[in-house]
Formats: sequence, structure tokens, C-alpha cells
Amino acid sequence: MKIYNHDIQKSTHETIGGTHLYSGRVLGLSDTTDIVQIHPALKLEWNSISAHYARIGLSHSQNVLWNVSLKSLQTYSDYEPSVYFFGDAVCEHSSYAQLYRAMDPRWFEIVAFINAKNNFIGLAESLGVSVPATTCFNHTAAVQRLDQWTYPCYLKPSVSDSGFGIVRCKDSRQLAAALMEWRDSIPFQVQAEVTSSTFINLQYQVTDHGMERLLASEQILHGCAHGGNRYPTLHQPWSLFDPIAEWMADQGMKGVFAFDAAVVDGAEQPQYLAIECNPRFNGSSYPTLMAQKLNIEQWSSETFVTPYRSLADLDLSGLEFSPQSGTGIILINWGTILVGKISVLLAGTTEQQNELRQRLTTRLMDPQGISMPVYQTLLSVESAAGL
Repeated sequence: MKIYNHDIQKSTHETIGGTHLYSGRVLGLSDTTDIVQIHPALKLEWNSISAHYARIGLSHSQNVLWNVSLKSLQTYSDYEPSVYFFGDAVCEHSSYAQLYRAMDPRWFEIVAFINAKNNFIGLAESLGVSVPATTCFNHTAAVQRLDQWTYPCYLKPSVSDSGFGIVRCKDSRQLAAALMEWRDSIPFQVQAEVTSSTFINLQYQVTDHGMERLLASEQILHGCAHGGNRYPTLHQPWSLFDPIAEWMADQGMKGVFAFDAAVVDGAEQPQYLAIECNPRFNGSSYPTLMAQKLNIEQWSSETFVTPYRSLADLDLSGLEFSPQSGTGIILINWGTILVGKISVLLAGTTEQQNELRQRLTTRLMDPQGISMPVYQTLLSVESAAGL
């Protein structure tokens, strides 16, 4: 039995409104004996999401705590905790971080270590895993020359969530200006831009049986923005990333975690460059685990915007997933309907997904017939970092 608290507010900068609404997306992962914590703002949507999951044959917990207090993890100590991020990526010394440390210090320490991009780059290189050309610094005063890098490049804080603080610099003048904006004491890295049209996400999980490969998916990109994931993918470089995953499991990692990698075309075979590790659930984890529960073999996950502000106003008749046909739409991040967006899983072949996407876009139009943009570049937890 598990208790799920997938609130992201303590691990994500509030760059746009709505981060308090993400706690509901874990509901479809739960079993009937589990406990799920959901933000009280979503309580009015409960009947609609429960009815949707019942129609598509997705079982879930009915044991809901309408709060996201981490103290519940201690109250229900007999339940195995499942959280979005086992720590506090925004404030490392917060009371929330200390609570996690007290619960499981080894899990807490490995998450904090690998969540620092500089640590990840060093670990990957020590284990023989290829990474983009990257130079790591502990402070800005250590930068002596700006002509040592190939441009464009990316200036990245070592600890960053959702792409927060990452700056693309097309030349040395932009890099110098970006560095001037930073406090001298912030660790950071300068990383070469990778020329690739394909980026993948490799998910692992640690269970009572040890470290396991979960799923490899391909990222859907709209420009530089992450728009979702697609499964299956031809790219399965598990053997390259297994050493890091095994090391993390040995250090005390638990639950789901993932690596982002770029695919670079080679003369004989593609090369895979590790970009970063997300020591937590990410945006692709929720459709992945729901698809496994429903035995869906081909799918994509995407985010749509809409003028509607309640699930009760959405008409998904004829579009919802059918266990008999194996195709249709499943609501994933349903709570964000309150701010006009939803994340869904599109199950079926590529052609079926395209048809579902087109039909859903029409259903999400303004009642007056004015079409809303299907995709939106969001500075949110589902943006460039693939969260």
C-alpha cells in the first residue's frame, strides 16, 4: 500500500499559475488500497474524473485526502511514500527538506546529489557515459576566458528545475551579460548546444526487486519547448545508462527517475549524449504508468489549451479510451483544467493518434467557434526540461 503526495509546489518555481493543480495527475497510478493526497481546489472535479476513469476501465484509489501536507506521510507511516521529488529543489534547507531527510537520509542525499547538474556531468564522465562538451564552475569568478567555448552554448545553474535560469547564449557577449546577472556563489555550467532533432527520455524505477528499466520514449518538441512524449521509440540505449542507474540504486535511490539524452546522427550508428538526470517523476512518468496499467502498446502524451475551466464542460464522447479497441483519449493532468489546459494520453497507432488529436482540438474550441492554439510554449513544469 502506498500514500501518494505528488504536489510539486515545494520542488518547482512558480513561473506561471497552476502548479498547485498538478497533484491530481497521480490519481490514475494508484491502486484501490492506496491513499492519494490532492489539493482541495480540485475537489469539485472529482466526480468528473472518477466517471471518466470508470468509463475507460482505469481503477484508482477512492481514499483521498484533500490536502497536500507532507505531515500525512508521517501520519500514515505504514504506507510506502510516493512523492514527486524527495526533497526541496527550491529551498534546500526548508522544513520540507528536513522532513524528507529524517524519513530516509540515503534517498534524500542521492536525490540532492544527482539533481545538481555539475555532479551529474562528473559522474557520467567517470562512468564512461558520453555528454555534451560541458565546463563546470563553482562560481563566476572562476571564468577566465569567454572564447574557449563554441557558440551557441547554454549557461545552466547547477541546480535548476523546469529549465528555470537556463540561458541560451549565441555569442560571448551574451554569455558575459548573463554571467553578470548571477550571484558569484552559484555553481553553474556552460554546455555546448547539441545539434539534434531527436531527444529521448529513459525511465528507471527502484522497487523491492532492485533497479529496473521502465520505459524509453521520444520527446515531442515544438521548437525548443517540450510538448510531450511518444512511445515506442527506435532508440533504446539502455546499456549506456544502466551504470548510472545502478550506481544511484546502490546509493539509496528509490521510486522513479529518468535520464534525458540527445540522439546525434553518426556515420554508422547514432551517438547518445546524456543531458541530465531527473531524480524524480517527470511528465512522461504518468502516461507511462497509466499505459502499463491498461496494456497500451502505442501512445503519445501532449498538453492542450482550452477556454473551458471545468471537466464537466468537456465533451469527450466517442473519443475516450476503449479497452476493446485499445484506442482513445485518457485524461492525465486533469486538474489544470482550472487554468485552461489539460494533458492527455492519445492511445493507438500514429494515424489514430493524429485523428484523435484533430478531433480533440475541435472539441476544445471556444464555444463561439473560435479556435484556440493547440500547443503553447509554457514556462512551466512541462517545458524545456521535460517535466
